[in-house]
Amino acid sequence: MGSAFETSGRWVLDSAQAGLSSLHFDAAAPPPVQLGPEEVLVRMHAASLNYRDLVIAKGKSSTTPLPATPNTTPGSDGSGVILAVGPSVPSDLNLHPDARVVTHLAPHPKDDDTLPGFDDILAGLGQQTPGTLCRLGVFHYSALVALPDSTTMSHEAAATLTCSGLTAWNALMGMRGRRVREGDWVLVQGTGGVSIAALQIAAAAGATVVATTSSDAKAERLRSLGAQHVLNYRTQADWGVQAKALTPGGRGVDHVVDIGGASTLPQSLEAIRRDGVITVVGMIGDSTTNEIPPDAMSALYRICVYRGVLLGTRNMFKDMVQFFQDKKIEPAVDDVTFQLEDAIKAYERLEKQQHFSKVVIKTA
Repeated sequence: MGSAFETSGRWVLDSAQAGLSSLHFDAAAPPPVQLGPEEVLVRMHAASLNYRDLVIAKGKSSTTPLPATPNTTPGSDGSGVILAVGPSVPSDLNLHPDARVVTHLAPHPKDDDTLPGFDDILAGLGQQTPGTLCRLGVFHYSALVALPDSTTMSHEAAATLTCSGLTAWNALMGMRGRRVREGDWVLVQGTGGVSIAALQIAAAAGATVVATTSSDAKAERLRSLGAQHVLNYRTQADWGVQAKALTPGGRGVDHVVDIGGASTLPQSLEAIRRDGVITVVGMIGDSTTNEIPPDAMSALYRICVYRGVLLGTRNMFKDMVQFFQDKKIEPAVDDVTFQLEDAIKAYERLEKQQHFSKVVIKTA
């Protein structure tokens, strides 16, 4: 197989995991010699970055060790085109040469309805399993989801679906009997990847979306993507109270997609309606107040549902991809894109939080 494909460049995370200095570009990385029976060779066209990629490069999140396989390829999110498949790849997955695919971070699920846990994510792409910052990638078939044959979504947009898109989909559409629908009110926080994906999904479903940001320029972008109301959390510290006041009769919002954890949950609780759903998808907030974070009893006092989400199942992924196709949604990406050789600059943009939605790296 090696003679059929040109040399593939890839990024390598060395065993030090001492931050961005541990990332090195190997321009002469050889193409795969032979595929395993359940493996798929993909010509990668685009990848996108997550906060997870930063903490893996550092080797820890706060005090939690995050060991990676030495000299692995970093990155979990990506989109590309299949070049070849192993003989034991199931034929019903639409994984065939020339098919467009998106990566799934946590391969080898028990079945397509199994939710990944922390162990699956630690063992996933870009950490224990080779990832997407490469030109030629070899993946187990369970790490890939096919896009519809008729899709018009760009590779750059599709590369955002792996983590942010799937997490947002699970947050809004993954709870049986509580899927977001027309007439609902949804609160999203900030302009990171999960929040922007949740905004686009909720707006396409017919919900009224309230978004928060600290930037007037980003506020305009949020409105252009479907947010009917935008609150500045810098100047309106009680943004949850303000969001509730916007709803009919001041009843509160039906769904909150909470990305900050302890620092944002107090206002999420202020915003939620009785029997509403607060889905916690992250803990990136940095509280500068002395307010005590809410505990589990807060759900009793507010009569609401707390729900934690990590990614989603393969079947959720398939449903999400079809929804985006049916609604003709092009996932939003950052205004600045990078070439594969310049991935360090992409990491730096993410680390400085200069981006909107998702930082994208073109790999083709």
